[in-house]
Amino acid sequence: MAETFKPGVIEDHLGRVRRMCLAMPESSEKLSHGGPTFFVRKKVFAMFSNNHHNDGHIAVIIPAEPGAQELLIATSPETYFRPAYVGGKGWVGIQLDQIDDEELACHIRDAWQLIYGKSPAQRKPKSLTRSSGGLVIR
Repeated sequence: MAETFKPGVIEDHLGRVRRMCLAMPESSEKLSHGGPTFFVRKKVFAMFSNNHHNDGHIAVIIPAEPGAQELLIATSPETYFRPAYVGGKGWVGIQLDQIDDEELACHIRDAWQLIYGKSPAQRKPKSLTRSSGGLVIR
């Protein structure tokens, strides 16, 4: 059975995601992949998911460094999940009612950076650390 959401909840979460994504340099938004999608240099770095195919998630879907998806899901399965379609490519879903703004902003910034185009040689290895708001890959 599909989950129902209180009026305003979806709009509030979309507002959070939109504010953070559009704060990134050269970012833009358009409807794509069934919902609001955020781009940098014509490449997707975040997708808002509003109970897509009645999956029960109000989430943002972002790319992650190799191995990060599995680590995040194993460490905090109530917050992170493997999304349909792009999950096999390492993208991770973040349940928006389970994450604070500070941690969400870190994940969005990392996703933007990943897509924006640092060369692999310039990327620093990432590690999972715990902040006051939860888990963050640094």
